[in-house]
Amino acid sequence: MLDETTFRRHADQAIESLKRSLIDAEEDGGFEVEEQGGVLNIVFEEPPAKFVLTPNAPVRQIWISALSTSFKLEWSEEASAFVLPKDSTPLKPLMARLINEQLGGGSVTLN
Repeated sequence: MLDETTFRRHADQAIESLKRSLIDAEEDGGFEVEEQGGVLNIVFEEPPAKFVLTPNAPVRQIWISALSTSFKLEWSEEASAFVLPKDSTPLKPLMARLINEQLGGGSVTLN
């Protein structure tokens, strides 16, 4: 398990990179990105919804609440990224998939 300092460094970098990608995509994507105290919120107008992404230092995971589900990503040394343990999906592709599901299709990609 990562120590807390290393986790926070990796999590901060991952969330900041995701935030920049989301901001680039939000104009065409039909959502808005908000950050409050290290928590990232993705707010949708149609259909109305809110995704919440937050680092959880005690368990060294990034948690995403979206589509009535909780996704818990863990750091992978092999991938050098936070990934979903069950299938190794990295953070950005997972968020793009969730956003597109929320929008009922869509073509949001996060670079």
